[in-house]
Amino acid sequence: MLKAVFINSLLFLNIGFSAMAQDSLKTVIAEKGDGILSLLRKNDVSPYDYYDDFIKLNIINLRDSVHLYEGRVYQIPKVVVNRIQLVDSIQSQSKKTKDIKSEAFAIFGNKHKNVVEKSKRLKGNIYYLVSGHGGPDPGAMAVYAKKAIAEDEYAYDITLRLAKELLGHGATVYIIIRDENDGIRDDRILEIDRDELAYPKETIPLNQLARLKQRVTIINDLYNTHKGAYQRLIVTHVDSRSKGQNIDVFFYHHEKSTNGKKLAESIHNTFQKKYKKYQPNRTYAGTFGHRTELYLVRKTYPAMAYIEIGNIKNKKDQRRILDPDNRQALAKWIGEGVLLDFEEE
Repeated sequence: MLKAVFINSLLFLNIGFSAMAQDSLKTVIAEKGDGILSLLRKNDVSPYDYYDDFIKLNIINLRDSVHLYEGRVYQIPKVVVNRIQLVDSIQSQSKKTKDIKSEAFAIFGNKHKNVVEKSKRLKGNIYYLVSGHGGPDPGAMAVYAKKAIAEDEYAYDITLRLAKELLGHGATVYIIIRDENDGIRDDRILEIDRDELAYPKETIPLNQLARLKQRVTIINDLYNTHKGAYQRLIVTHVDSRSKGQNIDVFFYHHEKSTNGKKLAESIHNTFQKKYKKYQPNRTYAGTFGHRTELYLVRKTYPAMAYIEIGNIKNKKDQRRILDPDNRQALAKWIGEGVLLDFEEE
């Protein structure tokens, strides 16, 4: 678990955002090809910690509340220094600094491997994350900019981003479908491969029913290992419907699972609030409900939410799925829904 190191007999003085916010904010002009993530990175600001702050500062200059306009001026959030100033109040009042510790997870890729502790709000909780398809099965397919794109790559990228969010709040996370050499990717077109494995390092079967049974067995065995702990399952898919059908994010649960319904509803309510805040002129049409005919919904032990992100064949939904800023926002909002679900127990 991630832990900040504390020393006895010392007075802790946090360098707070409110004091720093009094300073004037840096402004930059968006260039062609810039997104929120790339703009923040170019200005030495963590896009994953300050994404929401950037949107709040610049909402009137964002298309669809998430996209930049080339040539417009944007404010860059002030960075809260990730250091704690330690003042020895008993002896010589000498000042020292000590970094808050982070933990590295190779599965996120070299650029995104470090996870800094945000809180301990989910400490002791177990989360199983399953991205749809993988291995020999790419899932739904479509073509974008004359290149093939596949459901499993985008579902996996969102799942990794969600895992990082949950780890940052102290959770224990099992990523069930894994690709050790992909990591979190900030590209629009995610290259298709077939080398995903099932936790810990099992080959994914070609047969669909065998694949589903493999996932159920892995999750249920882990669930039995952690009996007595707070455990939840989140499954992420990208839907495939007719090209003309634009869909919002949908959430499903087991018909008879009170906890599963609450988890799905908590994430759904978070999405409703985010759309109302960041896209007030757009009606959010996503729903949550039960779909017990889905194999993973029927057979797995943990309370679960099954999420359909969008229609990979629809041009509007492709913008949501392919834009790394949007994938980060989706993961962050799902994470906030998970926190809401747990803290309203």
